[in-house]
Amino acid sequence: MPELPDVEVFRRLAERHCLHRDITQTGVPDPASLKGTSAVALSRRLRGRALQACRRHGKFLFLEFADAVTLAMHFGTNGALRFVGHGQSEPRYTRVWLEFSDGGRLAYVNPRRIGHVQAIADIAGFVAEAGLGPDALDPGFSFATFAAAFAGSRQSVKAVLMDQTRMAGIGNIYSDEILFQARLHPAVSGYSLDPPTQRRLFEAMQSVLHMAVNSGIGAEAFPDHLPRGFLLPERHTDGRCPRCGAHIRSFKRGGRTAYYCPKCQPEP
Repeated sequence: MPELPDVEVFRRLAERHCLHRDITQTGVPDPASLKGTSAVALSRRLRGRALQACRRHGKFLFLEFADAVTLAMHFGTNGALRFVGHGQSEPRYTRVWLEFSDGGRLAYVNPRRIGHVQAIADIAGFVAEAGLGPDALDPGFSFATFAAAFAGSRQSVKAVLMDQTRMAGIGNIYSDEILFQARLHPAVSGYSLDPPTQRRLFEAMQSVLHMAVNSGIGAEAFPDHLPRGFLLPERHTDGRCPRCGAHIRSFKRGGRTAYYCPKCQPEP
């Protein structure tokens, strides 16, 4: 599932290829992927308008257009954003596309149709209404705020990291990597973390997310881009710990599977 690093890569792609370019037409091959507007209304509101800003909060990407509308994009379980240059084929499973006057299209791709493109009034209102916590990489997201998310929580530390109301952007995949780097078992309870452990986890979170973004990951083949010493390339039933060589173990809780090293991340 696309998480914060993947969506940040999509944001940078849109900013690099599409910023300040006028839209000539839009296409909605799958109207069910739209929320808050219709295909006809979207075309009418965006035609001739330029993309003014590309922003992100957690797993949501926001495209802001001049005097028109903001589009909030959520990528579901395996969605992506693609720029299609002149003469290139449209990606399979394109649900919504925007075409620019000087060539090229921005394609919202979503094979499983879990996710949507939504027309919204403003980003701050959307974030508040959705109940999203601070973005996990927001410079204003301090250690004190991070530590407060765990105080008194009887949820597992993995569940707290994934709780979008506490901090937005981390999902099942990157929570495993963060916990591996912090040497914490996924089932450790949030309230049991002492301040030094909270600090170690906070620094691991920042390091992992920044490393993933700077590796230019994207949702398809992210393990191939990660440096040595990361758990994610070994996050499968036959995997071995990149640190000590032990067999990777897993367990299910709340419908999610957690992967960990039994030696580096001992059970509580």
